[in-house]
Amino acid sequence: MGSIVGALYSAGYSGDSIAAISNNMQWDKLFGKEVSMNAVSNEEKGEFKRHLLELEFVNGKPKKRSAIINDQNLMTFFDEITWPVHDITDFDELPIPFRALAVDIVNGKEVILDKGSLPFAMRSSMSIPAIFAPMEYEGVLLVDGGVLNNFPTDVAKAWGADIIIGSDVGGGMASIEELDNLGSLVFQTGMLASNLKNSITRDLCDILIDHVPHLTYSTGDFDEATAILNEGKIGAKEKLSELVALAKQLQPYRQVKAKLPEAPLEISFDTIGYDGISEDNLDLLKARVNIEPNTNYSLSEIKEAGDRAFGTNLFYSISYEMFDVEGKSEMIVKAKEKSKHLIKGSLHFDSFNEAGLFLNYTGRNIIGNSSRLLLSLDLNQFLRYRVQYQKSLGHKKEWWYRSEFYGQNVNQQTYIGGKRADDVKANYYQFDNQYNFNIDVFKSYVGLGVNYEWNTLKPEKDPTVGDNVFGVKRYEFQTLDIYAQYVYNSLDKPFYGKQGTFFQAKLGTSLYNNVDVEYLEDQNIANVSGSVSNFTKFSLQFEKRIPVMANFVAIIGASTGYTFYSDTGSSANSFKDFGYAANYYLGGNVDRPRKSNFAIPGLKEDELAVTQFTMIEIAAQFSPMKKIYLTPHVNLGSVGFANFDAYMNNFFSPNGQWEEQSTTSFLFTAGITASYDSILGPMDIDLSWANNIGAIRIFFDLGYQFNRSN
Repeated sequence: MGSIVGALYSAGYSGDSIAAISNNMQWDKLFGKEVSMNAVSNEEKGEFKRHLLELEFVNGKPKKRSAIINDQNLMTFFDEITWPVHDITDFDELPIPFRALAVDIVNGKEVILDKGSLPFAMRSSMSIPAIFAPMEYEGVLLVDGGVLNNFPTDVAKAWGADIIIGSDVGGGMASIEELDNLGSLVFQTGMLASNLKNSITRDLCDILIDHVPHLTYSTGDFDEATAILNEGKIGAKEKLSELVALAKQLQPYRQVKAKLPEAPLEISFDTIGYDGISEDNLDLLKARVNIEPNTNYSLSEIKEAGDRAFGTNLFYSISYEMFDVEGKSEMIVKAKEKSKHLIKGSLHFDSFNEAGLFLNYTGRNIIGNSSRLLLSLDLNQFLRYRVQYQKSLGHKKEWWYRSEFYGQNVNQQTYIGGKRADDVKANYYQFDNQYNFNIDVFKSYVGLGVNYEWNTLKPEKDPTVGDNVFGVKRYEFQTLDIYAQYVYNSLDKPFYGKQGTFFQAKLGTSLYNNVDVEYLEDQNIANVSGSVSNFTKFSLQFEKRIPVMANFVAIIGASTGYTFYSDTGSSANSFKDFGYAANYYLGGNVDRPRKSNFAIPGLKEDELAVTQFTMIEIAAQFSPMKKIYLTPHVNLGSVGFANFDAYMNNFFSPNGQWEEQSTTSFLFTAGITASYDSILGPMDIDLSWANNIGAIRIFFDLGYQFNRSN
């Protein structure tokens, strides 16, 4: 932290200002890779934070990570806070001259940084090996200067300092009693050369403020800034008389009062360059950054440009450096790219599907620039899989195309009167092609699509051995439809979000439908094969999260699905009788990949197959402790099983029993979910009750589930 405090003081920040910055900083977010989903572009939101582990492959071999902490948020913070001096590249020209010390880890040498980018110097000088990634610099890698010289008074003396006031928080060598764990052993080993030099560098101080006897916090206790500052005052008070005497001694000399320069409201650049970006990604990056030469931009607009680039999910970090070279201003956008080939995975469990393994391959620019290829596989007692190709198009990359094949082979539970009946082997295949335009690259898009679905259902129980309640051997349904959609998503997180809105509207109409049904012989019903009446479907999903207090979020939501069809006057087979596979499936606590599924706690997964539904959700998310959530929730509305007109005729006076699945019915569920945002992914325990059932149903899930595309 010495280089950060020194750099800010040299830039003109007062001691009180630096203390206020430290006390108000959310260090866990600064040193984490926590990025708001608002900074993720529309086409990437579906894959955002959906996996536990991520492994890069380069030339067919796994790439090892060089750091634990992602520095994206840290570099953004440094860029913002040094904005008033962004045009100063000679550190002697800062309000107070400055030097940062780093170590060339390649050659084992100290490197004194006296010019260039101030944020780069700050970041390089704090690159604790294995914690932060080293910084690339003139063909070498820079790490924390403390590796060789943690108290560089000798550098100040060689620079020409007449008087040195040193503030030592290093702690020196740990005792044998303190070297009782892996962390202390590794830290002492890494700081050994510096600690052996410490007694020499301390002796160079004219006034030494020794904090070591008062230290109770370690290097990683950034969130204890206020307490650490108070401890620092103890050592300072011990040297107060010496400091006062020195101040009186210096009174005859001219005093220079450092002042933070006034930050410009806007800035323009004569040239814009890019560093660390491959040709495959350069066009997409330029389109997302969208910064043009000789155009004025504010700091917030430059930050938003970096966010747009980072939201492509192509980079580990995005930063920018600004220079004045021979009277001309230049901005360099610097990036650390992810590999073209990524293997991701997670373990998961839930009450319906039990334990599973979710694997994903993500290939970037394998088939054309600005493209993504996904291969996903979910292995549990059932099987789900996806192949998806996506490509950004146009000069500004505002258009994007996605083609996806999705399949699942599951045993689908069926329910009669709210009780589990026979299970069926359900095979579902979807081939979806959509073409979208980003209205707002982060929040909203509209699109058109063509979708083909093929469903087959067979009783799990062999009909030749025993009867089944459906009286069929096989049901097969195929449909081809075209659709239009609009999506708006400003939620800040994919799980346990605190604010934002999600809205999706979709309107589709079928072009082709075909059914094949084979009945059991004892049913004395002729098999059916042929076309089915065409239908149109319209659905809405809405969720609004409103932060009421720091730990309390109000949630309101609604979802609807309507099916418009007419079987009268048609020579085709009846949709009402044979369009079961095209229904909406309600129930469960997890949004499954199949897009006609709608989660409603209190119902079993896919318990209710309906042609019409209107549901309202009211909930509240309370966080009594960090990463722990309690969410009471209520869902109420109506469901229908016939055409839209019949549903609306009884919309305000539903008189059916939803579990009988015959006439328009009132549906009400209520419950509470206890959640923990664990290292393995979301963990939820839900207890819910549904009307007409009269029993509490329990659901449990842990980990990242196979996600839905949109």
